[in-house]
Amino acid sequence: MRDKVNCITIANKNIGSQYPPFIVAEMSGNHNHSLERALQIVEAAAKSGVHAVKLQTYTADTMTIDTDNKDFFIDDPGSPWQGNTLYALYQQAYTPWEWHKPIFERCKELGLIAFSTPFDETAVDFLESLNVPCYKIASFENTDIPLLQKVASTGKPVILSTGMASVAELDEAVTTLRAGGCEDIILLKCTSTYPASPEDTNLVTIPHMRELFNCQVGLSDHTMGIGVAVASVAMGATFIEKHLTLNRTEGGVDSAFSVEPHEMKSLVVETERAWQALGKITYGPTEQEKASLKFRRSLYITENMKAGEVLTKENLRVIRPGYGLPPKYFDLLLRKRVIKNVKKGTPVSWDLIG
Repeated sequence: MRDKVNCITIANKNIGSQYPPFIVAEMSGNHNHSLERALQIVEAAAKSGVHAVKLQTYTADTMTIDTDNKDFFIDDPGSPWQGNTLYALYQQAYTPWEWHKPIFERCKELGLIAFSTPFDETAVDFLESLNVPCYKIASFENTDIPLLQKVASTGKPVILSTGMASVAELDEAVTTLRAGGCEDIILLKCTSTYPASPEDTNLVTIPHMRELFNCQVGLSDHTMGIGVAVASVAMGATFIEKHLTLNRTEGGVDSAFSVEPHEMKSLVVETERAWQALGKITYGPTEQEKASLKFRRSLYITENMKAGEVLTKENLRVIRPGYGLPPKYFDLLLRKRVIKNVKKGTPVSWDLIG
């Protein structure tokens, strides 16, 4: 039986520390209400080498209500959605439910895993009808206990973003999922600002979450570029989610903090390199390094010498290559005599010394 902390399987794809990071391209609303564009994003994701594409499953009416009450306006300075009502934003950003099947089918054709984030129980029922292999819970829903119970009841793996959640809230979420029948959980470090800053990302939380909740850990990344995602691998991230757009200049609700296809490809390549570089705790030469040992410094005779002559700083030197005695014997050998004639360029060995 696999250790769930070290390996989770989603749609026959193993996720864990012994495998390259599992990379997810988040489409969100970057389709700009065009199914053709949505399918182009899927194709771009496949070419970039990601493992999965994720949608979001909601409508404006399943997210909120249509009202001009001031509580329902986005007034955060710097927000890409400032001035919108929540209802208007979700009308603009949602992925029509009838698009899910053709998008999922295109993913399957291209060898990608497809899944989604449900935002209410009706979305879970709909996604179950499409037989999704897992579920994602967004940061803003990680305290929605009824939704967590519904998702857990499917018995499928759950990836939960931890943005804004306290340790107590995360403990309640994880406990709810496990009590409801969910055995496979991945917690994603997430900063719920758009875009997020590297200074506010706090990647050192990733290994702490792994230890605290005994589960897989990863990153839902809203920062610009790929540096933070690559760094997360060194902290133990096995699952990385990043928003993908075809072209930031073409706009879209999430385009400002999304990567373009060439950047996503770099993310896939560089996170795998980071994972490969982790290796294991080791000292001494690796198998590949053993051939380089000969280029270390060692003790050499640097002038022609006759038997009986004394070793000095002029005729005994620490130089490359490394076929002679180690440099630590330099002081010990000074003023010793050689017992036979020695040519310049001879590596020093004990049988030369009287």
